[in-house]
Amino acid sequence: MNPRAGALGALAGVVGFLAFVEFTSGILQGYYTPMLTDIARNLDINDADVNWLEGSQLMLSALVVPALAKLGDMVGHKRMLLVSTAVTAAASLVLPFTDSFAIFLAAWALQGFYVVWLPLEIALIWSRSRSMPGRAVLTARAAGLLVAALEAGAISGALIGGALVDSLPLTVVLLIPAIAVVICFFVILFGVKESPEPVGGHFDTVGLVLISFALIAFTGGLSFLRLNGVGDVLSWGLVALGILLVIPFAMWELRHDDPLIDVRMFRSPALGPVFLTAGLFGVSVLGAQAPLSTFARTDPEVYGYGLGTAGFATSLIIGVYLIAMIVGALLFSPIARKITPRITLMGASIFVGVGFLMFLPFHDTYAQVLTNMIIVGFGSGALVAALPAAAASAAPPTQTGVATGLTNSVKTVGGAIASCVFGIALISNATGAAAEGTAGSFAGYVTVWVVCGVTALAAAVLLAFVPREAFTDRAVAEAEIQPVVR
Repeated sequence: MNPRAGALGALAGVVGFLAFVEFTSGILQGYYTPMLTDIARNLDINDADVNWLEGSQLMLSALVVPALAKLGDMVGHKRMLLVSTAVTAAASLVLPFTDSFAIFLAAWALQGFYVVWLPLEIALIWSRSRSMPGRAVLTARAAGLLVAALEAGAISGALIGGALVDSLPLTVVLLIPAIAVVICFFVILFGVKESPEPVGGHFDTVGLVLISFALIAFTGGLSFLRLNGVGDVLSWGLVALGILLVIPFAMWELRHDDPLIDVRMFRSPALGPVFLTAGLFGVSVLGAQAPLSTFARTDPEVYGYGLGTAGFATSLIIGVYLIAMIVGALLFSPIARKITPRITLMGASIFVGVGFLMFLPFHDTYAQVLTNMIIVGFGSGALVAALPAAAASAAPPTQTGVATGLTNSVKTVGGAIASCVFGIALISNATGAAAEGTAGSFAGYVTVWVVCGVTALAAAVLLAFVPREAFTDRAVAEAEIQPVVR
């Protein structure tokens, strides 16, 4: 048997099992969106407070991804996949059985451990393809397939969730994704082989504590701004403290022999813009999910804006958006081979920006919103697949998991910031029926669209500064000889 064919077959088998994992991840990401308004009513909170769920999950995700990604490089990516899946399963099983907002919020946050799955999977695939030619192309292609599986799961979850929430008790509806995650745990346990040659080393506990304090202070300050208003000095002080705490973290990491995050990677001409792009992309792909859902559900006859859709009609919008993401993810690899990954990433960012800015004139009808989301979906799908693959191809050999994890961490921080900002915007400047009811303000929705559009276009500009041959096999070969810029 041809050794190369055997190696490719083994890799394809791993990708197949990991695709099921991402399908489950997609279920978690799509299933709840059509029912966020129903969850809000069950918990006795208003629509703007839904952003607390999203913001808390994103904040915790930002804390756990660097730690689990680093541990994946040290002790094995499969092992960390199992740990994160076990936590996600436990949290998911709590959600159906509580109507307490505090308990629901804590479980929802812990469910966010699933965000480390894709970075760990890309790192595992990169590690297992180490001896294969065309490593960057193989990883990009595998990333596209995993993201396609993720979005297929999200479509299935959104359609099933939207249909069931209109006909079944909420407790039963919320139990279904929990069962899916439990099955996913056993698929990883028995179907996925561990990545070869973990790098070992000592875990940087001090670095984790420092970055955790920085993130907690920063995102906590944003949350207090939402509670106390933008004029609250203490809240702004916490935000500033969070930013300042990054300085001692960076100084510690620069002196550490085996840092949690090699901050020098941010100085890399290839990796730096990718991380910044991930943060800007997180604003739209993570921070805007809840506002888009609640806008569609808002009754225009009562509030003067929105689409007034039911759960299933909302899930159809999400489903078409996710189909567009699948197309974008699958097209990234073949297009990137023809016009370079860098230009493809720029084009994807432009699609996202244009799609969101189209909401400004076109948001009154179901067809207009659907068209905008299709354009956003094409670009978003390509970016979700491309960013971790690009980071893996440009990272030092011993930092693959950390680099792919950083794309998710920075994206998550961007989403958490956006979620807090959008929550403040939606609850502020409400007039008329919106001020007396549970809907967000129209001015808040306009803010969401403008911020998402502008940040995506800014990401396209940043990517223009990446070296032309970045993320190609030629660049990979050079990176394995030359370490990250120091």
